[in-house]
Amino acid sequence: MMSKAYSTETICALSTPSGVGGIAVVRVSGPLAWSIVGACFSKPIHVGMVRRAVFGELNDGDQVLDEVVVTAFQGPFSFTGEDVVEIACHGSRYIQQRLLEVLMRLGCRMAMPGEYTQRAYLNGKLDLSRAEAVGDVIASESAAAHRQAVHQMRGGFSREIDGLRDQLIHFSSLLELELDFSEEDVEFANRGQMKHLLLEIQHVVVKLKDSFRFGNAIKNGIPVALVGPPNAGKSTLLNALLNEDRAIVSDIAGTTRDTVEEVVNLGGYMYRFIDTAGIRETEDVIERMGIDRSIEKVRHAQLVVVLFDALETSLEESVVFLNRVNAVKRADAKVVVCWNKVDLSGKRGGSEKDELFIVAKSGESIAPLERWLIESVQEEVDESATIVTNARHFESLRKAAESLEQLMQGLDTGVPSDLLAVDVRGVLFHLGEITGKISADDILNSIFGKFCIGK
Repeated sequence: MMSKAYSTETICALSTPSGVGGIAVVRVSGPLAWSIVGACFSKPIHVGMVRRAVFGELNDGDQVLDEVVVTAFQGPFSFTGEDVVEIACHGSRYIQQRLLEVLMRLGCRMAMPGEYTQRAYLNGKLDLSRAEAVGDVIASESAAAHRQAVHQMRGGFSREIDGLRDQLIHFSSLLELELDFSEEDVEFANRGQMKHLLLEIQHVVVKLKDSFRFGNAIKNGIPVALVGPPNAGKSTLLNALLNEDRAIVSDIAGTTRDTVEEVVNLGGYMYRFIDTAGIRETEDVIERMGIDRSIEKVRHAQLVVVLFDALETSLEESVVFLNRVNAVKRADAKVVVCWNKVDLSGKRGGSEKDELFIVAKSGESIAPLERWLIESVQEEVDESATIVTNARHFESLRKAAESLEQLMQGLDTGVPSDLLAVDVRGVLFHLGEITGKISADDILNSIFGKFCIGK
């Protein structure tokens, strides 16, 4: 963890995008925030105006720069945990620049990227996972990604992790206590209860770890592979989904020789559509490379849309092709079959859940496909559950799961308390990496808070 010493500096930054017109907000944070802003504001900053919007003039010496609204916050009751002043000024780039120049001349320095949130973490206002969620909220590009980021920012994930750590800390303190009485051969930590607790914790940790596959897809776009024989209409379907001519369309089979990726927002979820080269046997080296890439995309896709030309593809050929797709796709990937050009073939049947009949060229019957894409995601999403979207969190959970497995093996084989205590510390460390709570003080506080041995 970083030292708090650097927060003795007072920082300032434009906390809303610079632009002409409207209102801009400049935030000042640090021990001298009140005195620095008070030196250029027409009214002194004092305790009586905390959390009140105060109107006045902003001055550069004898020159009035702007009429502004100032709001003061007193630490630790602010976002950063420090004294903070927010200055709402007019959106003129000239005014914004002059205001920052005045503040720096009076003793501020420009904030580094993310420094306000970093100070909030260092001052105990946010843990690491909630601090990271602030960035995720800002970067969210879909309703689903935004919901997960807000859930994490409000502490949903942190509370779940802290709950697991608190239970483990209790048992760890009992194990540490046993070491103090090792010569008396006593057990303070009930091994049966500990095994039961570890199984519960393992269930939660593995569930959280496994949710990353889907959480990462929600954050970065759910990968959808569009596959099929050459000239089935995959590029036409991609253009219909995008509602623009993104992919080259031609009657010549094998036009698409590389993958084309585009992102579409449907039903609040972001989908990353991958138009692949038509899969067939070919002697063309370049086309073969494109087909190999198509197969690789199928391996990593979460959803697979298999498109057949209803005029050209027989039922037997479709079965052979589907078997090939099922052989390379992920076990948990969902597949839907779309029969294209049904307006020309007359091959229409009522659209089933995993078999649809469409006309990609005109966009006819695209709505059922879009509905299938949305419902396929909704079936896996529990809006109230915590979904891991951060790769760093996933890695810590993976290590915690490994440590838990090792700890349970130790319990089963009857290893001594000192070795069990080491394994418990390993689990606590990896869970603590997520929220930034990595300290032996938790265990010490639990020991001295619950037991009174010799005063």
